[in-house]
Amino acid sequence: MSATHTGTSKKRAMFESSIVRRAAVDSLKKLNPRLQAKNPVMFVVEVGSVVTTLLLILPHGSTHFAFNLQITLWLWFTVLFANFAEAMAEGRGKAQADALRKAKSETTAYMLRADGNVEEVPSSHLRVNDKVRVVAGQMIPGDGEVIEGVASVDESAITGESAPVIREAGGDRSAVTGGTRVLSDVIVVRITSNPGETFLDRMIALVEGAQRQKTPNEIALNILLAGLTIIFLLAVVTLEPFAVYSSAPQTVFVLISLLVCLIPTTIGGLLSAIGIAGMDRLVQHNVLAVSGRAVEAAGDVNTLLLDKTGTITLGNRQASEFLTAAGVTAEELADAAQLSSLPDETPEGRSIVVLAKELYGLRGRELANLNVEYIPFSALTRMSGIDMEGRSIRKGAADAIANYLKENGSILPDEVRATVDKVARQGGTPLVVAENGRALGVIHLKDIVKGGMRERFEQLRAMGIKTIMITGDNPLTAAAIAREAGVDDFLAEAKPKDKMDLIKREQAQGKLVAMTGDGTNDAPALAQADVGVAMNSGTQAAKEAGNMVDLDSNPTKLIEIVGIGKQLLMTRGALTTFSIANDVAKYFAIIPAMFMVVFPQLAIINVMHLSSPESAILSAVIFNALIIVALIPLALRGVKYRPMSAAALLQRNLWVYGLGGIIAPFIGIKLIDMIIASIHLV
Repeated sequence: MSATHTGTSKKRAMFESSIVRRAAVDSLKKLNPRLQAKNPVMFVVEVGSVVTTLLLILPHGSTHFAFNLQITLWLWFTVLFANFAEAMAEGRGKAQADALRKAKSETTAYMLRADGNVEEVPSSHLRVNDKVRVVAGQMIPGDGEVIEGVASVDESAITGESAPVIREAGGDRSAVTGGTRVLSDVIVVRITSNPGETFLDRMIALVEGAQRQKTPNEIALNILLAGLTIIFLLAVVTLEPFAVYSSAPQTVFVLISLLVCLIPTTIGGLLSAIGIAGMDRLVQHNVLAVSGRAVEAAGDVNTLLLDKTGTITLGNRQASEFLTAAGVTAEELADAAQLSSLPDETPEGRSIVVLAKELYGLRGRELANLNVEYIPFSALTRMSGIDMEGRSIRKGAADAIANYLKENGSILPDEVRATVDKVARQGGTPLVVAENGRALGVIHLKDIVKGGMRERFEQLRAMGIKTIMITGDNPLTAAAIAREAGVDDFLAEAKPKDKMDLIKREQAQGKLVAMTGDGTNDAPALAQADVGVAMNSGTQAAKEAGNMVDLDSNPTKLIEIVGIGKQLLMTRGALTTFSIANDVAKYFAIIPAMFMVVFPQLAIINVMHLSSPESAILSAVIFNALIIVALIPLALRGVKYRPMSAAALLQRNLWVYGLGGIIAPFIGIKLIDMIIASIHLV
C-alpha cells in the first residue's frame, strides 16, 4: 500500500473535472424510474416530463410548439440538475474510495504454522485466527491483533497522520489495520478478518455512500414533501375544471409547469445531496460513520461524555513545581528529584528531568562510569530511586516514603504531610523525595488540561449540550480537573457499568448521548450511546460497538462531529425554508399569467409585470431548474454553523433563507423574463 490516504481528499476541489464528468454520467443513469421513485418530489417532475415529451411527439395540432418544447426541456433539466446534485455528493465519496483502492494491493504474508515454521502466502489466503509475523519494513497483511511483541507502525495510509504509533500485545493498543507498515521491531499478529471483510474494505464501501440509509428526520421530511406534492397535485388537477368554466382553459404544459413550480422541488432535488455531503464532511475529517443516521444523531446530541485522560487532559501527568521541606533549597530538591528520575522513561519521569533543567539549569548527568544502582519502581514498594556515591535517593507516594524513612530511623515532617494534602486537594499527584533518611520535599504532578478546552466547552454549552467528564480518578482529583476544564459535571472512579448506567439515565430523560472510547471496557457504553465514536487505535470490540470510527484516534474530535451533525440539520432546515418560501414568488408569477386575461382583477398581484403569460410561465420553470444548480455548492459545503438556541436558529433561518427565498425568485424570474423577451424565445 502506498501513502495514499483519506486526508488527500480534504483539499479536493468541489467541482473537480473528474468528479463533474462522473456526476454528469450518473445523473443520466439516475433517470431510471425505479431510482427516481425513491424521491417522490422529483419522481412527479419526471412523470410530468415524460407526459409533455409524449404530447410533443404525438400529433395534436398545437400552435405553440416552440413554447411547449422549451417547457419540456426545462422540466427534464430540473430532473437532471437534481440528479446531478446527488451524483456530485456521491462522486466526492467515490473519488475518495478510488484513492483507497489504488492504495490497496496484494501483500505477501509470513504465516506461522503450528510446527513453528514460516510460510510465505498471499494476503488474500489469510483467514480469521491465522498468525503472521511482521518485521520492520513489511506491510501488515490484514486486520488483526498483536499477540506478541511491540513495534512502531506507520498508519499514514489510513489516518493521514505522519507520526508513527506504537502497537503492542495486550491492552488497548493491540489492534492493527491491514496495509499499514511496521517501522521497527517484530510483532506477531492474529488475523481477525477474512479477505473482503477488512477495515479498508468496509471503509471503501462506507465512503462510496452506496448503503446510505435515510435517517428518521430525513424520512419525516420526505413524508412532508410528499404530502405537499399531493396537495399541490390535487390543487392543479382541480384548477383545470375551474379554468374551463371561466373560459380560460389551460394546456397540459401550463398545468404541469404550475405543478412543478409549486411543489418543493428545490429541497426535493437537494435533500439526498445534503445527507450524503454530511457523511462526506465526516470522511474529510477522517471519521467514518456507519450511516447517515449516526451523523444526524450527532446533530441532536444533548449530552456529551468525554474521557479525562487524553481527551480533556494531555494524557500524562507532568511535573509542575518543586515544594521544599523546611531547611531545603529548591535547587537541592530539584537535583535529587532529577537524579532519581534519570532512569525513569515514563512521561512523568521525563517531565521531572525537564522541569529541573528549565527552572535551575540542571542537566542530566553521565552516570555510566559511576557505581550506580537504580531502584526501579514496583507496585509493592510504590517508589523508585538511585544509590550512588554515598547518596541514597528515593521518590514515591507519601505513605511509601514515610515507611522508608521510618525504617531508616526518621519520620516524614508534618509540613511535608501538609504539602502532600494541599497538592491532593488541588487535584494533583504528590511525589515525596527523600535523601539519606531526610525528606526533601514534594514534586507536584498534575494533569495538564489541553489549551482551549474551556472555550470549547463554553461553545458546546451555547449549543445546549451538557458535558460530562468520565475518569477513574478519585472524586477530589476529578473535581479539580472538572473545575479547571469547565465541564458541566463529572463521573469519578468510573467503571464500565457506571458509564453505561449514566448513559441510560440520560436517555431515560429523552436525551441523545454521545461518547468516545477506545478500550474493550468502553464497548458496552459505546453500543448504548446514540453516537458512539470508537478510536481506530483501539480494540476491535470498541470499533464494532460504536457507530463511528475516528481514523486519527483523536478523542477531542467528538466536538467536531457534533458540529458537523448540527451543520447537516441546519443545512437541511435552511434549504427547506428557502424552498417553501420561493414557491410564494413562483405563485405570483404564474397564477396572474394564467388567468389575468379573464380576470383583470388579478393584475393587482402581477407585481413583477412580466412581458407575457408564456414568458412568465417559462421564466418560472427556468428559474425553478437553475436554482437547484445554484444551491449545489451550499448543499455540499453546508450552512456555516454558529452555536445558538433553537429559537435563534429559527429566527435566523426565517430572516436569511425565508426572506431570501421570497426575494431571490422575484429578482431571478424578472431577469429571465427580460432575457426571454429580448431574444424573442416566446
